[in-house]
Amino acid sequence: MSGHGHGGGHGHGCCECDHEPAERGVEYELYRRIDIEKLQCLNESRDGDGKLVFKPWDQRTDRAKFVESDADEELLFNIPVATGCFLSRYKNIPQMSFDDTSREPEQAFRLNRDPLAELEYPTKIARFSNVQHLSIHITRNFGAESTRVYYIGLRGEYTEAHRHEVTICNYEAAANPADHKVETITPQTQFIS
Repeated sequence: MSGHGHGGGHGHGCCECDHEPAERGVEYELYRRIDIEKLQCLNESRDGDGKLVFKPWDQRTDRAKFVESDADEELLFNIPVATGCFLSRYKNIPQMSFDDTSREPEQAFRLNRDPLAELEYPTKIARFSNVQHLSIHITRNFGAESTRVYYIGLRGEYTEAHRHEVTICNYEAAANPADHKVETITPQTQFIS
């Protein structure tokens, strides 16, 4: 997860800093796997604006597209994945509400000011495999009455979901002699001396 766009500095000490911007952009292609039509953002001041912050890496600094919280500083993103795998805070809780946020998250992050949307927050990868739904809860900001988010970048590897067809098989627990016609066997006894 990257970028929360409230202003401030850089300095996360992450090994990814030496990547060139174009190269880093390829790493943030998971936004393409979001089912954007079903994405929800709770407490957004304008309906549909939560969808605007999931965009390509090269558009991360576009300040014209953002979501702003309405009643208070909280925002809750419910992000359905088209198919495959994903990463971040709560997982596989479709239609999560603010009442559900009292549950223990898969992982919590302390966000820093990041006007260039370059900070990366490392996730516990083992906790985020086979995820079909992702929820991100932003609980507070840096003291403002409302929260503005300009960019959320999702980084990782997409894995195509493979669905195996159901195969109908019949197994015999005990053989039915009528199903297994065998010609008459003539017993033969041989003596060995």
